[in-house]
Amino acid sequence: MNKPLRAVAIFCGLLMLALLLRANWLQYVRAPELATDQKNRRVQIEQFAAPRGDIIVGGRAVTGFTEVQSTDFKYKRTYVNGPMYAPVTGYASQAQGMTLLEKNYDDTLTGKDDRLAFQQFADIVSGKGRRPGSVITTIDPKAQKAAYDGLTDLRGAKGAVVALDPRTGKVLALVSAPSYDPSQFAGSTFKESDRFVALDMDKRKPLANRALRETYPPGSTFKILTAAAALEHGIITDIDAPTDAASPYTLPQSTNRIGSEAGDAVCSKASMKTAMQYSCNNVFLDAAAKLGQDKLRETAMKFGFNDDVYSDDFGDLLATKSIYPENLDKPGTALTGMGQGSLTSTPMQMAMVTAALANDGKLMQPYIVDEVRGPDLNTLEKTEPAVMSQAVSAATAQKVQQMMEFTAKEGSARRAQIDGITVGGKTGTAQRGVDVAKQVPYGWFVSYGKKQDGSSVAVAVFIDPTDMDISREDISGGRLGAPIARSVMKAVLRP
Repeated sequence: MNKPLRAVAIFCGLLMLALLLRANWLQYVRAPELATDQKNRRVQIEQFAAPRGDIIVGGRAVTGFTEVQSTDFKYKRTYVNGPMYAPVTGYASQAQGMTLLEKNYDDTLTGKDDRLAFQQFADIVSGKGRRPGSVITTIDPKAQKAAYDGLTDLRGAKGAVVALDPRTGKVLALVSAPSYDPSQFAGSTFKESDRFVALDMDKRKPLANRALRETYPPGSTFKILTAAAALEHGIITDIDAPTDAASPYTLPQSTNRIGSEAGDAVCSKASMKTAMQYSCNNVFLDAAAKLGQDKLRETAMKFGFNDDVYSDDFGDLLATKSIYPENLDKPGTALTGMGQGSLTSTPMQMAMVTAALANDGKLMQPYIVDEVRGPDLNTLEKTEPAVMSQAVSAATAQKVQQMMEFTAKEGSARRAQIDGITVGGKTGTAQRGVDVAKQVPYGWFVSYGKKQDGSSVAVAVFIDPTDMDISREDISGGRLGAPIARSVMKAVLRP
């Protein structure tokens, strides 16, 4: 064989070897990955080849299915009260994929869960076909409706509501507004794809989960954490004793002076309890400055700041991390004491702070799935409450409770009061952006309610009034958020 022919033969041999190696790599190494890839059309067809199992709220399914004609996909997902429950269920779309509970419990909802293997075999033998399992949530339907109605009644408002059971960590309500109906794009038609694109491009971001995945400055609601830190570290020992914090307060290393809406006469050298009652900035700025960034950050982290909130319900991540920043200067540290500066929080995080204080300082792991069941209603898994941390001592938490309850009775949180229920609350108005005068502030409200039988609920309400027809003077957490929190607490504690 002459030299050119030998070179061609060797080259062709190498190509054949490469082809064989590539084929074996795909067939044996990457096969499991490709077989479960959501972009694999066979996977998608199989996902919608049979009716999906249900996501249950309050004993009733908030999901369903309908049969589809003339398509590779035999069944399409449907939703009951879709916009109200979308932040919980997520969506299962033939064209757009899956999110939240629909995604993370897909194996159970399609009957492919390994724990159903014996059941699947028995069903095949008996000719029943594959049967799915169901997911039982912790959501209280009355609380969810109260939260959703409260936000949507504020026409044009963007926002979120989170309600937790302080004793267990159960998520009782989880609402984000504006929302969307997952049924509108559950199929694979061009019209449904156009609907999804319109939602995705909408400047009001209806697809965003504001309760879990968006962060904002928490404003004065953070003062409950500042108070807890000041008590825990001995900066404040008597909540009724006058402080030495003048109003307006001059920031450390600065000529910038910060006042309070309640006025200098009320706030100057006020006690911590009075400062909570009237939301006096000076006392909390001074407490943060005296604590220093390390001690205040340490306490914030015990409440969950600077760490993603993990839960098996949403895969690994339940809520994105809220940030108490590092490397702050003294003025920046002082500003975090009133919930401003570069501090950010999700509504879930502020609900966790409130719940932990209501639970005598014990922070419970939030969770939204109570139970997973097989097709014969047998329990596959049951979530047990878990402690995340002892954020502050019980004595410290109880002093903060005293201040929050006094604020609800005599201060800025009065709109949250409920007859026969012990209520603690704190308002918040958070400035945003550099040009504060031109930016509409956020409204916050956090509260808890307790009954004598030990039952309780903690609520965080966040409102972005940018698109609302409302004057700047009327934007406050107490005015906008407290009535929503009150409705949610009543729904839980007075079912």
